Amino acid sequence: MVFSRGGKPLASGVSTSMPWTPFLFSFKGRITRRAYWLRFWLPLLLVCMVAVAVLPVEAFVNMVPLEAAQADPYEILTPFAYIFMAVVNYLALAVSVKRCHDRNRSGWFLLIYFIPIIGELWVSIELGFLRGTAGANRFGPDPLQRADRPARLEQYH
Repeated sequence: MVFSRGGKPLASGVSTSMPWTPFLFSFKGRITRRAYWLRFWLPLLLVCMVAVAVLPVEAFVNMVPLEAAQADPYEILTPFAYIFMAVVNYLALAVSVKRCHDRNRSGWFLLIYFIPIIGELWVSIELGFLRGTAGANRFGPDPLQRADRPARLEQYH
């Protein structure tokens, strides 16, 4: 199936606007910074804001005495909160892996995130602010390359 943006065909049937199901659930392919921010993080932020505004606090946390909470911090969260966090983490992982692919990195690169402070900052800059690999890479064609535009030529020195 060939997707288009603005009525113009895209290279190799790849679209800058990947359908929602593979965008959210697949670990294959590449996505742009724009899709990363505007199709994942912004809607997620809005969903969280609406959930906090609409749902009662009891949907997320159990009201337990302070001593019980200090003894077992996991007792505070409700099953709904755990399910919500699991779904969001899966979706964030799938989207982030596709951003890694756009930067020509394996999804395993995300393990750097677990290095305190430096890892979180590094991953955030890599995925959110740095442009992906120009042209095709080992993970697929450039999501920004349209069929009506010639591929960028590498400059030789």
